Amino acid sequence: MNATRHIDAFLEMMAAERGASDNTLAAYGRDLEGWEQGLVSSGKTILTCRTGALEAILARWAKDGLAPSTAARKLSSMKQFCLFLQMDGLREDNPAHSLRGPKQGRGLPKTLSHDDIDALFGAVEENTSVKGIRLRTQLEILYAGGLRVTELVSLKLGAASRVIHADASTHLIIRGKGDRERLVPLTGAAVRAIADWLPVRAETLPANAVARDRAESFLFPSSGKSGHMTRERFAQLLKALAREANMDPSRLSPHTLRHAFATHLLERGADLRAVQTLLGHADIATTQIYTHVLEAQMQSLVEDHHPLSAQKK
Repeated sequence: MNATRHIDAFLEMMAAERGASDNTLAAYGRDLEGWEQGLVSSGKTILTCRTGALEAILARWAKDGLAPSTAARKLSSMKQFCLFLQMDGLREDNPAHSLRGPKQGRGLPKTLSHDDIDALFGAVEENTSVKGIRLRTQLEILYAGGLRVTELVSLKLGAASRVIHADASTHLIIRGKGDRERLVPLTGAAVRAIADWLPVRAETLPANAVARDRAESFLFPSSGKSGHMTRERFAQLLKALAREANMDPSRLSPHTLRHAFATHLLERGADLRAVQTLLGHADIATTQIYTHVLEAQMQSLVEDHHPLSAQKK
């Protein structure tokens, strides 16, 4: 049995009822295709498999070196899909319900120092080309608002155009995970960067009429099928900027800047609940990881600079 039509129905439900983003839907699709391939190779199907067959696939993935975090995500996808099949009467049970994913330690998020941020902005400000202005605008918005990279690259032109008519720091309305809206305040520097970008933005619009129509509504247009710059392209530009700033490119990613935004706010005394709201986290437990980052930084500070610590080395 080919499960494609059932997977498609599941993804449609996730989009319509839960507001899953395109990226989330793509991840679910890849995960479920992986499960289907694993079941087919063992002579099973998603509609007829039992718990043991799914356990065998998890064991095989672990043997092949699949990261525990990836295995946990794939298992979550399968649990939700099997529940969907059960609710639709296509299965009497959920064979993934009792499965436990591999144990995984939760590492602290990578972040950047204030000096790192200064170096990045110093490097980007030296590039006065149209693409340089675009990257500076993206960097200002990302660090000022802690946006997810998808939220950044898919910003609408209309939302940004309204921002520059304010005389002081203002905000964007961001639609994030779960289709939840939140207000993201911007710094004056971010607002000025947007104002610098808008007059030259048209130079990055595609020449092709069809692609141009598709890209016209986005702040950062592109000739790609989405109409806006991709996450991957923005990540590449950040890597190049890191090299210009004499930083290790492996230390810099769009999400690292989001981590830096949250960590630096908490360093300056921001309320954890406020940071949760700014980041768009549904659960404050997700935001609390940044308090652990600060604790680790404080511990490192003591170990490096306390006189008694120095005596023990």
